[in-house]
Parts: sequence; structure tokens; C-alpha cells
Amino acid sequence: MANNENYISLAGKYLTFHLGKEEYGVPILKVQEIIGMMPVTAIPHTPEYVRGVINLRGKVIPVIDLRVRFGMSIQDDTEKTCVIVTQIDAGDGYIIMGCVVDEVHEVTDVSEKQLDDVPKVGASINMSFILAIAKIAERVIMLLNMDKVLSVDETKELANLA
Repeated sequence: MANNENYISLAGKYLTFHLGKEEYGVPILKVQEIIGMMPVTAIPHTPEYVRGVINLRGKVIPVIDLRVRFGMSIQDDTEKTCVIVTQIDAGDGYIIMGCVVDEVHEVTDVSEKQLDDVPKVGASINMSFILAIAKIAERVIMLLNMDKVLSVDETKELANLA
């Protein structure tokens, strides 16, 4: 089990969402807004997880598909599919990025008592994008570090799209 001080700093409000049957959470302070799915303009020669860009009130925002980024099967958008607009650290500043998710669930309070370490699954698998695991009633929620969902180079590449 990790240091309790780490858990105290991770405790707080998280926006939870689903990708398939799995539930994830992002710190609410990283979320700018949630929008319904809208037309995405594809950009040639980008990684498969990059859906493209959207025009959000006059600002061009890159959009990634978290299902694809996490190695899940591609799924058609539904009426519940939406984009979580987040602010991520690009190393030399912040960029605004949209993340396509299957369905937003709720804003959940997570206490330090509900947090647990990320299981070790092998040295070759990078799990740095998962802050911790939250256990709330029967639910298991993977809490994401949005700044590490993409590598520094991938983030800079994404920033260039906007």
C-alpha cells in the first residue's frame, strides 16, 4: 500500500466515465467541460488514437479516442458518446484536448480510505497514467493522470494540431 500522504493528495472530486465495461475517473479540476459528440475533422498521418480536431466556439481542439489509446476495440459512437474537454500539461505550457468516451457517469467524491495502489502487471507495461485505484462500494474506478495518458512527444505533436 502506498504512503498515506499520496492518498490524501489524490482524494477529491473525480468525473467518472465508462469505456466499455470499465470505469475511469479524472480529477474534476482537469475538466473544462463535457460536450456531446460533434463532427470531428480527421487529420492525415496522425496516430490511430487521434480522431482529429473540432471547432469549439472558434478554437481548434485536438480530440483523441481513449478507447483506441487504451488498446480497446473501436466502437461506433452512440447517443451517450461524448467528449471530455481537458487541460493537459504539454511540458512548456498547457493545451486543451478532447477525449472521446463511451459515457460520462457522475462526479464522485473519493476519500483517501477508498484509494489503493495500481497493481503491478509487469515491468514492460507503463501504467504511469493511472494515479490509483478507487474502490467505492462494488465499483472499481481507475483514476487517470491526464498529463501522462500521452507521452511528452505525443502531447507536443497533439499541440501542433491545434
